[in-house]
Amino acid sequence: MDYKEIEELIKTIDNSGLTYLEIESNGTKITMRKGTSNEESTSVVQNAQIQENKIERVVTTQTHDDDKKVIDKPSVDDENIRVVTSPIVGTFYESSGPDSEAFAKVGTQVKKGQTLCIIEAMKLMNEIESEFDGEVVEVLVKNEEMVEYGQELFKIALK
Repeated sequence: MDYKEIEELIKTIDNSGLTYLEIESNGTKITMRKGTSNEESTSVVQNAQIQENKIERVVTTQTHDDDKKVIDKPSVDDENIRVVTSPIVGTFYESSGPDSEAFAKVGTQVKKGQTLCIIEAMKLMNEIESEFDGEVVEVLVKNEEMVEYGQELFKIALK
């Protein structure tokens, strides 16, 4: 990469919602972070813990193939909920292919190490695995949606 390409990349990242980007090309590695002070990192962790404790009975409307469905999410003991977050920036895929069934949906029983989704980053497919045994109670991202580093993907109720 030459100086102008790096300068354009910095401007693009600065004007986007991304907070973290890592690129490696032709032996050159570039890492960019916005707002990386320790106070902000602590604040993000605290906010994630607060949000994790606020799961309650919710009625939402989702649209699939122009049909509206109402999903009633059962109340779950807040202490038993764990959140799986994205370790990288990329594109979220719920299955290994367009005709394949999703790795994990609401109600899926998962085991530690089981694949939950794939995140594509720089043409590499990264399998994201469950860190817990439990049941998926919420999928927080839609298929083929861009995700950021640290973005919540799944909520899992521990067994």
